[in-house]
Amino acid sequence: MAPRTTSSRTQTKHVDVLIVGAGISGIGAACHLKARRPGTSFAVLEGRDSIGGTWSLFRYPGIRSDSDMPTFGFGFKPWTHRKSIADGHTIVDYLRQTVTENGLAERIHCGHRVLSAEFSTSEALWTVTVQRSGNRKKARFTARFLFLGTGYYDYDAGYTPEFTGVEDFDGQVIHPQHWPEDLDYAGKRVIVIGSGATAVTLIPAMAGTAGHVTMLQRSPSYVFSMPAEDAIANALHKVVDPERAHRIIRSKNIMLVRGLFKACRRFPKLMRTLLIAGVRRQLPRHFDVDTHFTPRYNPWDQRLCVVPDGDLFKAISAGQASVVTDRIETFTNRGVRLVSGQELAADIVVTATGLNIRPFGKIQLSVDGQQVNVPDTAPYKAMMLSGVPNFAFALGYTNLSWTLKVDLVCEHFCRLLDYMDANGYATVEPVLDDPGMERVPYMDLTAGYVQRGIGTFPWAGTSGPWTVEHAYEKDVERLRESPVDDGALKFTAHKPTVLAS
Repeated sequence: MAPRTTSSRTQTKHVDVLIVGAGISGIGAACHLKARRPGTSFAVLEGRDSIGGTWSLFRYPGIRSDSDMPTFGFGFKPWTHRKSIADGHTIVDYLRQTVTENGLAERIHCGHRVLSAEFSTSEALWTVTVQRSGNRKKARFTARFLFLGTGYYDYDAGYTPEFTGVEDFDGQVIHPQHWPEDLDYAGKRVIVIGSGATAVTLIPAMAGTAGHVTMLQRSPSYVFSMPAEDAIANALHKVVDPERAHRIIRSKNIMLVRGLFKACRRFPKLMRTLLIAGVRRQLPRHFDVDTHFTPRYNPWDQRLCVVPDGDLFKAISAGQASVVTDRIETFTNRGVRLVSGQELAADIVVTATGLNIRPFGKIQLSVDGQQVNVPDTAPYKAMMLSGVPNFAFALGYTNLSWTLKVDLVCEHFCRLLDYMDANGYATVEPVLDDPGMERVPYMDLTAGYVQRGIGTFPWAGTSGPWTVEHAYEKDVERLRESPVDDGALKFTAHKPTVLAS
């Protein structure tokens, strides 16, 4: 099929599959397509000027994975670094190596922000409108399939609550998503507002340089210490080849993390006791664990916050960091005054107060001129949308490594394309044949960032291929092992219109 060209104001390029996002999801999709379907043409569009997604966007001190890298990395590329919990720049290096090793550089178009995508049933074709960096002219791509690997963060802005009096503060107020490269916090008093994954990463990373760091939290989170280096993995790498070691380590880690999650769900009181006891062992005897590290919710109602080698607890024990559990009444010129009346002095306040989530990179989707209202759709096998033809997406797990789900989705996507080619199909569309089925949120977490944005996501079903269970073993069965056509997909065999050259 020859590329379509239009006027000099826009250019249109055609590919079989258009992938949006050059983070871990989009790069994974590109690698699977190239390996499993070498004859398929594809391109990757990335709105930012560099690859890496989350890992090249966030630049705050200590940025790292909160999942083990043997499972957060790709199934087809072994993770061989000594650290199992890896720094952000190490993850970006891993992604760059993946791009180079798979010859993807020429397929990735950075600085191409997707604005909208419209599917034409008569042509069996997506037309995607793109804004290019530094260029007022818009570009267009057409594709047989659209694959979104955009994640679910809003990359434009993080979440900051409205704080009374913040304009009176004489110091700097910074959100981690927009960290200044030249920020000098040496010897300064720093308050980090928040108790989630970002806060527990920032505090030990800043503690050795700052004068003092205070974690100011409204309520505690579960904090779980694990080794930064996996002794078993590092030993295996010395005695067996990387591929075999990768399979063993990956299986071990999946089993351990899934076991922990299931135990938290089935025995919440016991696991609560064990998790809090683990914190007590790593802090001084006099430390008030009941106030500062004993959450009001059950384990895994929100994600567990991982601290490698207990670095947060070490910073607190050394007196470099402290924890205050209270509510903010107002900012002052010197810092923050709390509801209790205590005032915390600060030179820098970091609002690690969360992220905003939006599905599919805020891209406006439409089918035959009708805009798709995403919350009205249902997720088919948590990778396609009801009523949206020739469309797939990859959203990873919330209770396990993100990429485990991405790999399964990409495998199934390639199987779907194989099936369609073998049967002469041009389009595929998931059809929800039970409109009265009970619908539930896409993610079942009580975290603030989820609750603020989950209403913009597709609503899952409660039976059949419409469930979203975040259960790896169940996804292996339905994405890797089950047949492609399960009756919920509508295939059409008409041929797409041939585009003029």
